[in-house]
Amino acid sequence: MTYIVNQNCIKCKLMDCVDVCPVDCFYEGKNMLVIKPDECIDCGVCEPECPVDAIKADTEPDSKKWIEINKKYADIWPNINEKKDPPLDHEKYKDEQNKFEKYFKENL
Repeated sequence: MTYIVNQNCIKCKLMDCVDVCPVDCFYEGKNMLVIKPDECIDCGVCEPECPVDAIKADTEPDSKKWIEINKKYADIWPNINEKKDPPLDHEKYKDEQNKFEKYFKENL
């Protein structure tokens, strides 16, 4: 098992998870974070830290898409190991649905 970041992170990027990760397995894109599955040690400390419920176990229903997205972009985006300030308008997007289709950016 590993953990993944889902669309709830898009345009929120609160990064409380980055602060507690003991192995620095988070990677930062333009408007979301992902977890590198090969680096995640399945400790689970990041999951309860996320205030927008964007971190889930890879065993959750509908996680297959997010496993692939996390794998792909963790190989492309830079590693992040320090918490940064979230986007100024993050509250506006907190409960929005279908954020992946609306706002996802590859940041390539």
